[in-house]
Amino acid sequence: MKAKVRELLGRSTVRYVVVGLSVYIIELIVIVLAEGLGAGAILAVGLSFWIGLIVSFIFQKLVTFGDKRFHRRILLPQLVVFSMLVLWNFGFTLLMVKLLDHVLPAVIIRSLALAMTTIWNFYLYKTRIFKL
Repeated sequence: MKAKVRELLGRSTVRYVVVGLSVYIIELIVIVLAEGLGAGAILAVGLSFWIGLIVSFIFQKLVTFGDKRFHRRILLPQLVVFSMLVLWNFGFTLLMVKLLDHVLPAVIIRSLALAMTTIWNFYLYKTRIFKL
């Protein structure tokens, strides 16, 4: 059993999903807490997005893709490209909230947006951003 778990965790796609699900849970907690404190859907989802983003970058870089390079020549371009992807994902997420807020709860909208961005993020992380 331990060997099977170790084998699964040896795959970047499995680590990506585990890290992603952990960040997803953190984001949902932030949305629920923010809305419980009176924040609207846009603010709650926006807040959860940025908190999830910071945690995700660190764990995807280190855990999922095993990229432990922190030299300025490597890290700076990664942060620039990652930031461009983040801005795209953030705009996409807020657009989804704006379009669907009247028919779905914020948690469901964020979940849908996250499912969609997860696919293109994995590809870009693996082939461009954290490429070894």
